[in-house]
Amino acid sequence: MASQTGVLLLNLGGPDRPEDVRPFLYNLFSDPEIIRLPFRWLQKPLAWFISTSRARRSQANYAQIGGGSPLRRITEQQAHALKDALNRIGIEANLYIGMRYWHPFTEEAIAQIKADRIRDLVILPLYPQFSISTSGSSFRLLESLWNQDPELQKIRYTLIPSWYNHPGYVAAMADLIRQELDQCPNPDEAVIFFSAHGVPKSYVTEAGDPYQEEIEACVRLIMAALNRPNAHVLAYQSRVGPVEWLQPYTEDVIPELAAQGVKTLVVVPISFISEHIETLQEIDIEYRELAEEAGIEVFRRVPALNDHSGFISALAQLVKDALAAPPRTFAEVNKSRKRVKLYPQERWEWGMTSAAERWNGRLAMLGFLALIIELISGQGPLHMLGLL
Repeated sequence: MASQTGVLLLNLGGPDRPEDVRPFLYNLFSDPEIIRLPFRWLQKPLAWFISTSRARRSQANYAQIGGGSPLRRITEQQAHALKDALNRIGIEANLYIGMRYWHPFTEEAIAQIKADRIRDLVILPLYPQFSISTSGSSFRLLESLWNQDPELQKIRYTLIPSWYNHPGYVAAMADLIRQELDQCPNPDEAVIFFSAHGVPKSYVTEAGDPYQEEIEACVRLIMAALNRPNAHVLAYQSRVGPVEWLQPYTEDVIPELAAQGVKTLVVVPISFISEHIETLQEIDIEYRELAEEAGIEVFRRVPALNDHSGFISALAQLVKDALAAPPRTFAEVNKSRKRVKLYPQERWEWGMTSAAERWNGRLAMLGFLALIIELISGQGPLHMLGLL
């Protein structure tokens, strides 16, 4: 008899081939969780504009890492490894992959879950730290699907919002960092450089996004588990547009460290558990070149966890614990944080409302035009999720 327990792994997705880049970018920027706009009707035209105007440059970036993203292949490897790990601890489960912006889409995974008549489902984002733009976006999509489908409402599900502090994950990260440090000429002198994916600062200060807090706590836990005397820093990469993102920025900190006399960097992609464009192209190529030009003599990058055995065991334990605990629902996770209007997802309110004041006509369009100009010119920090 087929298992009636399922585990849904959530991830971003990425283009498999060069010809996938433009439609992938369109899907990405059609999501109002990615780009904040004053008027909802601007979302799809802007997504079309960005995907069309930036496709060639983004394809060139992917060409540097083989022409497409390895994210789907690695996520499939993680799913197979997790299924085996669950079997070893007595849990028979079907594994599903739901990507947010490319195949296999979340909707495809849900269709298969229904076809398999799954009754107990653990929803596990492959993002260690929660953000409204990653796990939160997928949770809101799933909540919408659940609300519209009586068949889905028969499934007992539970969410794992984040797992940045899980001992197995922390130990696996410390293990990989330790291995990389030991390859340095003078291991104790290397600076450990944690580079996290950035988000707009307003997500944290206005929307109550716990992302920055969880990133910082995660770094402290990893350094404690590592138990080495090395100095460490935390910075944020992959920002886009004219708004302020979490600081300091990775591209600013690298030359600052070099100017202070630092000669060895060990870069840790702290918010990434799979190799993809941000690790293979942005860190390994762009930031390496920046470091060498600034005078860094040794630049080593800690590999992503991928299917590291300790990491997979940690995921299996997360699933086991989630099945045994009271369920966590979309209502609890999506509505437990400060509720602000991140984007005009409801009908826009006209008149003297706070939203209207914030998006005062001329200022709103000036900001919109500034983004368009920056996207056209290619000048400035345009790496949205490492893709531009």
